[in-house]
Amino acid sequence: MFLGTHSPRLDEKGRIILPAKFREELASGLVLTRGQERCIYVFSEKEFARVHEQMREAPISSKQARDYIRVFLSGASDEVPDKQGRVTIPPALREYAGLGRELAVIGAGSRAEIWDAQAWNEYLADKETAFSETDDPIPGIL
Repeated sequence: MFLGTHSPRLDEKGRIILPAKFREELASGLVLTRGQERCIYVFSEKEFARVHEQMREAPISSKQARDYIRVFLSGASDEVPDKQGRVTIPPALREYAGLGRELAVIGAGSRAEIWDAQAWNEYLADKETAFSETDDPIPGIL
C-alpha cells in the first residue's frame, strides 16, 4: 500500500528518485500514466494489470469507457527504476502534469501519484476544507 507525502525533485534528465518506502513494491517495474486532476498515476506492474483487466470488462459499446481507456492507456509508459531508485518521467507526461522541479509524490493506497508541488499544495488546500466538513457516508468508511 502506498501512503504518505514525499518531496523529491525532478532532475535535469526528467528523473525522480522514488521514495524509499515505495521502492520495493516498484523495483521490478512500474507503469506511469495520466491521472485525473492533472497528476501522474504510478502503478506497480501487478496493480496495473489488475486495473487493465477491469477496463477490459467495460462494454465496447460505451463511448465514455472507450474515451477513458484511450486517454488512460495512450499516455502509459512502463519503466524500471535504476539501482538508485530513479525513474524517468516521459516528456509527454511531465507536460501533461505541468511538472516543475519541485514535486509531491503521494501515496493513494493502490497507487502513488506524482504532482507538481505547487499544484498539489493548491489542490490540498482546496480539498482539506471539504474533507473536514464531510458528513455524508463515504463508502468503506464508518
